[in-house]
Amino acid sequence: MSQDFTKRLQEMPEGWLHAMGITITHATQDEVRAEMTVGPEHLQGYGIVHGGVHCGLIESLASIGAALYALPRGQSVVGLENNTSFIRAVRAGAKLHAVSTPITRGKRTQVWEARVLDDEEKLVATGRVRLLCLEQDQEIAGEQVTGPLYRS
Repeated sequence: MSQDFTKRLQEMPEGWLHAMGITITHATQDEVRAEMTVGPEHLQGYGIVHGGVHCGLIESLASIGAALYALPRGQSVVGLENNTSFIRAVRAGAKLHAVSTPITRGKRTQVWEARVLDDEEKLVATGRVRLLCLEQDQEIAGEQVTGPLYRS
């Protein structure tokens, strides 16, 4: 079984996951899990969770798992594509949990899928994220891709 990086991720003091109140509960290169309680900050005008929250959660979990797989190979990852489907509306107070696992992990790209479920185990959203694996000296748009997760 691969090393669990949950504690390291929870120690990160800032970022989108922290701002959204999302807690990583399991993080290995083979599976990433998270949970959150829906609050007013997650809602759109109709009083249901904004689709961007689901997209961001799915992309975050896939990116974490892909990075954990790429890091030992001297690579970092960036998202290329996020396809998220919204299955069921969710309102404030709901507790959600999500899990992401790899579909394929190649030398240059990875594809991860994710499911978001409510506290009754009903499917809320599903998604698939394609990521590009970058070598340490590779740049995107003239910028070196680095961050707290990518540092050894």
